[in-house]
Amino acid sequence: MDGAATTGAVNPSSSYIQWNMASKTYNVGIVGYGLSAKVFHIPLIEVVPELSLYAVVQRRPTPDNDVSKHHPGIKSYKAVEEMVSDSSIDIVVVTTPPTTHFELAKLALENGKNGIWEDNQSDPSLTDTVPQPEGPPNTLPTDRRWDSDFLTIQKLINENTLGRIVEFESHFDRYKPSIAGSKAWKTRPEPGGGAIYDLGTHMVDQIVVLFGLPKKITAFLGSQRGENPGGYEDACTILLHFDGMMATVKVAVISPEAAQLRFWVRGDKGSYKKARETAARFDPALLILMSVS
Repeated sequence: MDGAATTGAVNPSSSYIQWNMASKTYNVGIVGYGLSAKVFHIPLIEVVPELSLYAVVQRRPTPDNDVSKHHPGIKSYKAVEEMVSDSSIDIVVVTTPPTTHFELAKLALENGKNGIWEDNQSDPSLTDTVPQPEGPPNTLPTDRRWDSDFLTIQKLINENTLGRIVEFESHFDRYKPSIAGSKAWKTRPEPGGGAIYDLGTHMVDQIVVLFGLPKKITAFLGSQRGENPGGYEDACTILLHFDGMMATVKVAVISPEAAQLRFWVRGDKGSYKKARETAARFDPALLILMSVS
C-alpha cells in the first residue's frame, strides 16, 4: 500500500455529519436495538436538530428492553423489510452483527434509503453496484475521530508540539480471559469478525486521519484466551510502516492492568501518553507482584 506519513492527511470534518442538512429534517430508522444503537447512534441523533429518530427495528423486545417504552412515539418494526418500505424514512442506520451488514445495506439502498452502515462487513463495492439515492451520502461510522483523547493528539501533532513523530501506539487492551457473557458473534470466526474488524478498524482509521496511508502493513492475528473453542481472533497487533515512523495498533484481552494504555505518541520534542482506568476483575495481589518484580 503506497502512501506517505504526512500529518493532517484526512480532515475528520469530511464525515457523514457534514452534509448540508439545513433544508429539511431527516427521519432516521435504526435496524437493531443493542449497545451500538443505544450508545453510539441514538444519543447523537437526538441532539442534531435536523435529524429525527423515527423508527427502530427490534424483533424481540423484552419487558426491560423495549424501544417503544424507552422512546415513546416512534415507530417500532419487527421486520427490516417493513421499515425500509416506509416512505417517511430518509436514512437507515444498520447496527446489527457483522455478517448481516451487506444484505441489510443493500436492501436499504434498493428501497431508496440513504444510510450509515456499521464498519465490519460493509463491502465498499456496494455503493458501486446499487444506485445511490439523492440526499446525504452513504457512509461507514467514523465516530472515533471525535474521541477527546484523539482530538488532543491531533491538535498536538498539527501544532508540532511533539515535533517529528517517530512512533505512535494505539491500544485497546482489556482483561477478559473468558468468552462467557460475550455476544455470540464475538465468540466464533466469521466474515467481519475478530478484533481487527471490530475495534481495529476504528484504530487504523484514526492513524490514517493523522498520517495518511502507510507504505506497508504487517499484521499478527490470533487468540490470547486459553479456552477458545471457536477460534475467534480476540487479539491483534498491526504495524503500519511510514517513512521515518512506525504506528502500532494493538488489541488484547489478557492485560491485567488497573490503568490500560490507550495512546503513546513519541516525537523528537516530546511525547503524549494516555491511559484509561479499568475495573479490576482480577486479584489485586497480581498488580503488587508485578510492581515489585
